Amino acid sequence: MKLKITFLSFAFLTSFHAFSQNTYVFLGSYNKDKTAESIQVYELDSLNGNLIKITSAKDIINPSYLTVSPNGKYVYACTDTKTPNSGSVSSFEFNPENKSLTFLNKQGSGGENPVYVSVHKSGKWLVNANYTEGSVSVHPLLENGKIDSIAQNFQYTDGSVHKERQTRSHVHSAIFSPEFDYVLLPDLGADKIRCYRFDETLKQPLTETKNTFTKTDLEAGPRHFTFHPNQKYGYCIEEISGSVSVYQYESGSLTKIQRINTYSGETKGVLESSDIHISPDGKFLYASNRGKENNIAIFSIAKNGILKNIGYQSTFGNHPRIFAIDETGNFLIATNVNSGNVIVFKRNPKTGLLNKTGNEIKMENVSCVQIKKIQ
Repeated sequence: MKLKITFLSFAFLTSFHAFSQNTYVFLGSYNKDKTAESIQVYELDSLNGNLIKITSAKDIINPSYLTVSPNGKYVYACTDTKTPNSGSVSSFEFNPENKSLTFLNKQGSGGENPVYVSVHKSGKWLVNANYTEGSVSVHPLLENGKIDSIAQNFQYTDGSVHKERQTRSHVHSAIFSPEFDYVLLPDLGADKIRCYRFDETLKQPLTETKNTFTKTDLEAGPRHFTFHPNQKYGYCIEEISGSVSVYQYESGSLTKIQRINTYSGETKGVLESSDIHISPDGKFLYASNRGKENNIAIFSIAKNGILKNIGYQSTFGNHPRIFAIDETGNFLIATNVNSGNVIVFKRNPKTGLLNKTGNEIKMENVSCVQIKKIQ
């Protein structure tokens, strides 16, 4: 009887371990060397946080930001970033069974230095933000995953008060609303969060709203934005000021209810605050600081959306540009551009705090991470 129980237990554990191996980590980089593995894909062991490399892609320049299609079949990247008079968005087909990442095509991004790309829940539209001259482009997506030519492009010229960083518009991200019926565009250069209605049935899906933008504090530098799972609140990280602004959200409209620093009181000046994410349970918010602190600020979220700082976690590297939380909420993975290392943290669901797992990989100029569970 003891042998039978042991065998059944072993079978169960083996089955559970196999089931846990369908979460993938996609890494992009600032890499002008076409012979380098500029995109790398790893399998995340959801039991211990180990990363197992399965494939990569070459022959592309600076795939600095990535996103994965809702069905997990395609990867879309901002490419030719930080390249004068250039900028593109590229598509790849991901096949986990064959362990392959195959280049499909690329299109001009409609502006120089694309920095963010989002895909509509239908998988039929792609929106990308171009930083340098401040613009947003919309591309149809074909059934085979390829990117079609630009359907819409809006460019902006207004700036704000910071003499070095805000001489003109710098759109830094393009975020779909929870219902995918609006697109929010944090504009670092203009101190605005622009907003458009998005109608997926139209050939040109972006249409203007009554309130075309929300004005942020001066010299804030809005960069990235995330929504609470309850869809009532939105959170914008501000790069120049090193702050997070909290908004009540309703049908494309934002009303600010709080502003809180992302950095410790010991640090002053521009913090280069970068990325922002909320745990799947909606209880904790995480925000990364580059440069002087190189850490992730951790906040608890009250029922009314208000943030309270509960700690900081070093990213054990230099310049944590992008991080991601897996769909279970068990792991947070941070990318450090200047030190070229990727760190896996175990997240405590009760306290929100992070612990280093000991799992680390090296990737030169690593700039982005996305995590996707694929059934």
